Amino acid sequence: MAEVTIRSLKKAYGAVQVVHGLDLDIPDGEFVVLVGPSGCGKSTLLRMIAGLEEVTSGDVMIGDRRVNNLPPSERDIAMVFQNYALYPHKTVGANMGFALKMRGMPKAEIAEKVARAAEILGLTPYLERFPRALSGGQRQRVAMGRAIVRDPQVFLFDEPLSNLDAKLRVQMRTEIRELHQRLKTTTVYVTHDQIEAMTMADRIVVLQGGRIEQVGAPLELYDRPVNTFVAGFIGSPSMNMLPGVVKGGAVEVGGAMLPLPKGMAAAEGREVTYGIRPEHLGLGTAGITGKVAVVEPTGSETHVVVRVEGREMVAMFRDRVSLRPGDSVVLAPDPDKVHLFDKTSGVRL
Repeated sequence: MAEVTIRSLKKAYGAVQVVHGLDLDIPDGEFVVLVGPSGCGKSTLLRMIAGLEEVTSGDVMIGDRRVNNLPPSERDIAMVFQNYALYPHKTVGANMGFALKMRGMPKAEIAEKVARAAEILGLTPYLERFPRALSGGQRQRVAMGRAIVRDPQVFLFDEPLSNLDAKLRVQMRTEIRELHQRLKTTTVYVTHDQIEAMTMADRIVVLQGGRIEQVGAPLELYDRPVNTFVAGFIGSPSMNMLPGVVKGGAVEVGGAMLPLPKGMAAAEGREVTYGIRPEHLGLGTAGITGKVAVVEPTGSETHVVVRVEGREMVAMFRDRVSLRPGDSVVLAPDPDKVHLFDKTSGVRL
C-alpha cells in the first residue's frame, strides 16, 4: 500500500486545458471518491494516476516514486472499469489469474491467490463458469477479483457500478466498502453519483471544470459546503437556494423575512443566496409562502415540491403530511441549519 500525491497536475489536449494545476494528498489506506458533473476532469485525473493519460505538467507520486513516465504495468496499481472487460472465452478463475499468468507466476501461486480473492468476493462456486453465465453484479465482482489478486499498492475504480440496476448498485456499494475495510488498500474511486460518494468515501474530492472545489469528509461537505456549487451538488434532493437581500438582521427572500444563520452578522443591503436543505424546512405560519406542485411519498419520507414566485423548492418530511397539489403552504426554515452565500462569487459567508 502507498499514499498518492498529486502536485500542480495539468492536462491539455492541444490548446484546451482540461485539468488546471491540481494538488491532492491521498494518505495510505484511504478511500477517496472523485465526484463532479460530466466533463469536470475526474476520469482524466484517474487515468493520469493509472498511466493511461499522459501528464502535460506536474507530478504524480505513488509512494515515494514519481510515476509520470512509467507505463501502467510498472505503477503497481489495479484498475476496475465500468464495462468489466472480461475475456468471454476464459473461465472466472482464468480471468482472475490472467495478469499473474502473464507475469510468469507459478501456477500453484496463481491458484492460491485466485482462491483467496474468490473467497473474499463470494465467487468460489463460480470459478469454472464463463462470464456469459454470470449476472452483472457477479461479473463486476470478477473484475474486482482480477484487481485483488495483483495485490496492488493502489486500487483505481472508474464508475464501476454505472451499468448495474439500482438495487444491485446499493449491494455492490456495500461490498466494495467492506472489501476496502478488509484489505485497507489505498483506493481512488470515480463516480458522478453523489450518493455513492457520500456512502462510500473517507473523503470526497468535488471537481468542477478541472479544478478542485472542496475536499473533505462526506458530512463535512454536506454540513459546510464552501460554495453554491458544492452545496447544490452534494445532497439529494439538492439544497434549496434562493436570492435574497440582508435587511434588519434578517434576509428578505421574495417578500418574506427569513432568519440569518445563527451567530452570523451580514452587511445591510448585501445581496446573498439563501440556502436551506429540504429536510430543514417545516410547515409553519411564518416563512416562505408557496403552492404545492407535486407530492412524492417514498414510504419513509415525503418530498413536496412547492412553487414560490416562479421557482421550485423541495421540502422533505419524515412524518406523513396531508398535502395536495394546489394547497397553499408556508415553509419555515430551521435557523440553525441555514447556509448563506455571496450572490456574486457563490462563496460561503
